[in-house]
Amino acid sequence: MGMLRLGLSMSRPGYNIFISGDEGSGRLTALKEEVARIEGDISHLSDAFYAHNFSHPECPVCITVERGKAREFQKDLDNLKQDRTLLDSLKKKWKEPRLQKFLDALTEHGDDPANWKINIILDRSRSTRRPLVIESHPSRESLFGYVEKGLPPHLSIRSGSYQKASGGFLVLDAGEIVGNEELWTTLKRYLEMTERSLFSTAVQGEMMSSIRAYPIPILTKVILIGTEDIYDKLSDEDDNFLRFFKLSPQFDYSMERNEKNINGTVSYLKKSGEKLLSQSDSAYREILRYSSFLAEDRQRLTTQLSLLGDLLEEADVEAREKGKKEIDGESVRRALEKRDWFSSMTEEHINSEIKDGTMVMSLEGEKIGVVNGLAVMDRGLTAFGTPCVISATVAPGTEGIINIEHEAGLSGNIHDKGLLILEGYLRHRYAQSFPLSLYAGICFEQNYGSIDGDSASSAELYALLSAIGCFPVRQDIAVTGSVNQMGELQPVGGINEKIQGFYNACRTCGLTGTQGVIIPYQNKSSLILPYSVEKAVEEKRFHIWAISSIDEGLSILSGLESGERDRKGNYRNGTFNRLIEDQLRDLWRSSQSQR
Repeated sequence: MGMLRLGLSMSRPGYNIFISGDEGSGRLTALKEEVARIEGDISHLSDAFYAHNFSHPECPVCITVERGKAREFQKDLDNLKQDRTLLDSLKKKWKEPRLQKFLDALTEHGDDPANWKINIILDRSRSTRRPLVIESHPSRESLFGYVEKGLPPHLSIRSGSYQKASGGFLVLDAGEIVGNEELWTTLKRYLEMTERSLFSTAVQGEMMSSIRAYPIPILTKVILIGTEDIYDKLSDEDDNFLRFFKLSPQFDYSMERNEKNINGTVSYLKKSGEKLLSQSDSAYREILRYSSFLAEDRQRLTTQLSLLGDLLEEADVEAREKGKKEIDGESVRRALEKRDWFSSMTEEHINSEIKDGTMVMSLEGEKIGVVNGLAVMDRGLTAFGTPCVISATVAPGTEGIINIEHEAGLSGNIHDKGLLILEGYLRHRYAQSFPLSLYAGICFEQNYGSIDGDSASSAELYALLSAIGCFPVRQDIAVTGSVNQMGELQPVGGINEKIQGFYNACRTCGLTGTQGVIIPYQNKSSLILPYSVEKAVEEKRFHIWAISSIDEGLSILSGLESGERDRKGNYRNGTFNRLIEDQLRDLWRSSQSQR
């Protein structure tokens, strides 16, 4: 916000602003509020109009007058047309030399009625603060103006948003502008004019090149609103971008959950819900809970306030259907449940396939080299979690870990990196006294779409270690979390959707009381689960383990102890680390003998 305020106050060339952040993060709302707070002097604002050029009709004259004076000048012209004796008094009133020259020429050669009309392109008569123009659907014509056919040159010029924002701020969607090469190039051309006096489109447009309009004094600060990806792309690929846009305030998708931000969120909800039923404190509590859910952190709130406003409107419908006089917490919960129900068809279909065996997945028992991972599927504004089977097979060889998804062209770069980390972990943890020598294939079973991200790397490692050590792991537990080369778990996104997704799958197939999910310890603060899942956990019908390392997770999955190296550097017999290391050594020996 400090950078935004600085940018709005700077008048030097190049201090245009690029506001970056996710859609719905409050970027435009914050901008409007900050512009509204500006109590700057508006004396620099002026009116501008085009008038007939009696010497060169194809070159309309641009004249600027004090704010609010253009309309007054037009009225004086109308009076002068009726009574030419007013010329002297008007010349005393309008002392600007160009105005006096125009008045003289008009009274002498003003036979054409059109010449008595001026074309007001900037009208500041009603301005109380610096203008803020938001161009939602920019085109060359809407942004930079155009020439209307069939009219005298001075009456044919139409101003665009760029001109209308003179003395203030022009807000543009970065994606819309940058995606149109012509618009982006033209905008940069305007920004590059250091004298801040720009020709209208009448000059620059090819189709009306016969009109040579005089320049319009322009002082417009351009504000682009876009994503960080667009900003990074422009910074890397456009040599002039940072020269034009020196400031880039960044808007986070979340904010600290403190009294100030809670009050701000509630104030927004009250304002947006003025035409709805009154809202109870319990309604606000539920919406704030949902706000933290969107932020994926109990200690933070989302900045996507429009999504909260949408939920409030849906809760209003629920309250009215129940004949309530106010929106309460139950109304909000029902609105959220209905959202889930509306978008649950795909999830229910997947769970039905698990139940009838179409999707080969076990939610109980044990298997070697098979682990249930968790993925999140997005569907419009909603997302849901779903389990997926990850398998690993091991044999003697020198190929290392083979990413089957990569070989099939279904793996993204981040997922590829995750598989390389697994190999680094094996070398670091086990292959200190002998070379790592194996063939291992890792696969997402029954997956036919692309995979990216590293949130399944821990599940892949569990499956791999189980396959190497030849010990079974539980199928009634699903796992998520990324892992580093040290075997430490790292937090992942979508944790609530993943937990709920596995819970729903288990509920569809039948809860056993032993099922649950392993998550990274750092994700504990992200847990904001549906009440049904919370109740199942409290009643020990479903379980959540928050862990810090692969050893902890594998102990839960296998029922074996991890074991630590003794003074001689050996793992104790009966531990899974001893089983894994022994098998890796045997695989190396087998590979040697095959040469």
